[in-house]
Amino acid sequence: MPDPARRPPVPLAAAALVTVPGTYLGAAAYLGLPAPDLPAPLMALLYGTAIVGAAFLLSWAAEAAQVDISAGLALALLALLAVLPEYAVDFVFTWTAGTTFGDTGSCTPPDGGEDACALALANMTGANRVLVGVGWPLVVLVAAVAVARRRRAGDGAAARAPRGEVRLSPAMSPEVVFLGIATLYSLHLPLRSSLTLVDCAVLVTVFVLYARRLAQAPAEDPDLIGTSRWLGEQPRRRRRTWVAAVFAVAALVILASAEHFAESLVETGTTLGVDEFLLVQWVAPLASEAPELIVACLYAARLRASDSLGTLLSSKVNQWTLLVGTIPLAFAISSTSFSGLPLDTQQRTELLLTAAQSLFAVSLLVGLRLTTGGAGALFVLFAVQFVGSIVLPADADRVLVLVLSGVYVALALARFALRARTTGRLARDGVVTPFDELEPAVT
Repeated sequence: MPDPARRPPVPLAAAALVTVPGTYLGAAAYLGLPAPDLPAPLMALLYGTAIVGAAFLLSWAAEAAQVDISAGLALALLALLAVLPEYAVDFVFTWTAGTTFGDTGSCTPPDGGEDACALALANMTGANRVLVGVGWPLVVLVAAVAVARRRRAGDGAAARAPRGEVRLSPAMSPEVVFLGIATLYSLHLPLRSSLTLVDCAVLVTVFVLYARRLAQAPAEDPDLIGTSRWLGEQPRRRRRTWVAAVFAVAALVILASAEHFAESLVETGTTLGVDEFLLVQWVAPLASEAPELIVACLYAARLRASDSLGTLLSSKVNQWTLLVGTIPLAFAISSTSFSGLPLDTQQRTELLLTAAQSLFAVSLLVGLRLTTGGAGALFVLFAVQFVGSIVLPADADRVLVLVLSGVYVALALARFALRARTTGRLARDGVVTPFDELEPAVT
């Protein structure tokens, strides 16, 4: 009988299988292979499913890779992989925008259609807001339910778990602080007419400093679960082979599917009469964020809510620095110019709302904890804007965005003022305090 430890777990096989249709369709389009002519909505579904499967594969392989590589290299690798699915889709829109701008001097395609530059930012702003407005509250909810159930069952570990909040380890202080730094810089972007290479330099520098700070943390044995644990527990040679193979498969899937997923979303909007901007802003991020949110919920359900929220916090830092910072770089390369990505009124208001939400999120974490009240506020404010973007006319939605941005900023400033001393201590711990002087992790 085959050794069960040698057989791939069902989730790994399932994730690989669901990528097959979209990957084949994408490869067929590039290589001229025979493929069925399917409606745009179905094509978008197949390509999106392939990206979801690839994102799962990336997350498992990245976690298992921590067994074999140094802490600093693991940090860089995980950060890049965390934004890869989002960036792959965003890169397509940004490259198209740059090409259009380079050819015509404008972001509007010659044959009409949605502003290509607007679509380039839609996926990024949507991904960031979904992560904070849905992902963070979801972790708190799952953790609260898990603790309540375990306590009713008499679980001793649940009795020690905090009620009504998720606490972060003090070692997560750098994530909160560097997210705050990136957010403070981003607050001036809505006042600008373009995203430039200067913004790229600043935000990528923030990410590099963040990575350098985390590289000072002592190495720890990764605490793996599920599929990543199966990969990590394989003998060294077999583990490295598996991890390399999973990385390669996921990368090929994303390369084959990302461009066609983006094109299918736009075509779906045209076919169904749905606003292309909304599809790109909300549907595309769901495809790339879903695996990360599911994994985070699994951690929270196992009473590891601190790790769960910490993972999503790290992802937010990566997206708000590395992803945002490289958008103007991709635009400059594709447009063969030093021009920045143009920002119209809608894009500036979207950036304002995303930056304001980020500021409020940082203010909620100055005490290294996210309460149910804070999580509820994040979700309600997100839900109001999400519904408004769908049902309100453009002008009314713009007013709503400005009002919500003001609410986010006002709430954030109030919290910073009330917790000024705590904020100062957090800033010091996040930037200069040696990791071995920080308190032990809180789970």
